[in-house]
Amino acid sequence: MKKVIKLTFLFFLFCSVTLVSCKSKGLIAESKAVAKISAAQIIENHYNSAKNFKTLYIKSDVDYKDKDQSLNVTAEIKIKKDEKILVSIRFFGITMAKALITPTQVQYYEKAGNKYFEGNYASLSQWLGTDLDFQKVQNMLIGQAIDDLKKGKYKTDIQDKLYKLESIADQNMEKAFYFEAANFLIKKQQIMQTAKNTKLNVFYPNYKDYPTMGLPTGIEIEASDNEKKTNIYIDYNTVNFDEEFSFPYSVPNGYERIFID
Repeated sequence: MKKVIKLTFLFFLFCSVTLVSCKSKGLIAESKAVAKISAAQIIENHYNSAKNFKTLYIKSDVDYKDKDQSLNVTAEIKIKKDEKILVSIRFFGITMAKALITPTQVQYYEKAGNKYFEGNYASLSQWLGTDLDFQKVQNMLIGQAIDDLKKGKYKTDIQDKLYKLESIADQNMEKAFYFEAANFLIKKQQIMQTAKNTKLNVFYPNYKDYPTMGLPTGIEIEASDNEKKTNIYIDYNTVNFDEEFSFPYSVPNGYERIFID
């Protein structure tokens, strides 16, 4: 049962995204990296592509696959920047799972099994095998580097015609970030823990230009843990910026609480 719940939570976590009332201007033009530049230049240029918004509503089609199952669902996400994220997973219009994330707490329930979780990021990060916090989740969804790059130390390279930042600060965890050369939009984020044989790759195939900001057109996720491999493909359908909406969340009666050791 814990395996099923863990997979479902990972599914929820990576299946959050997209809806924009403002019409997009089309795909953002990208270019290839040809000449090496410093890590400081890459980081500065990446953060110059500002992600300024108050709220964001997102709806997407999601394909989930692991060795045991394949699922097709829709995911809705509501983001109040830097404050909270509400995610709803639906199958044929029926809510099957919901989660509310804040900077201090993660709350989650799923109808399959009538289970729910409430806890902090420390226990959740240890359970999932990767360091998580609110900002990392928000950054991943909007197409920004998961880590605060200004606080790290990196070596640079050009790989697959993308600028690559590779972390040199943590020997227990390998992190790499890849950027195109026109606007320094992130194209790939990679986190590996060699000792635990875990790997997470997050890909951003394209970006669309909206009056508020640029957003990915979708996300591709590959997660592996020893012999287990999970693939998630998320297509952003619509995007609404800076609208007023509520964040309803309550665990249905009779659900059993999950405690993570």
